[in-house]
Amino acid sequence: MPNEEPHESAAHLTEHVSTPTGSDEAVEALKNGPLGALVIASIAVGLLFIGWLAFYFLLFIPRGPIG
Repeated sequence: MPNEEPHESAAHLTEHVSTPTGSDEAVEALKNGPLGALVIASIAVGLLFIGWLAFYFLLFIPRGPIG
C-alpha cells in the first residue's frame, strides 16, 4: 500500500539548514579534526598488535617447532 503523501526532507524548511560558514571559520573548525580519528586508529592498531603478540607468545611459541 503506497503512501500518497508527498515527502518533505528536513532541509525543506530554512530553520533546519545551517547558515553558510566562511573559509576562516571552516579552517578553525577543521584544524584539529583528523587528530581524534588518528588517536582512535592508533589505539585500534595497538590493541590488534598486542593481541597478535599474545597469540604468538602464548600459543605458538609453547608448541615448539613443527616437523
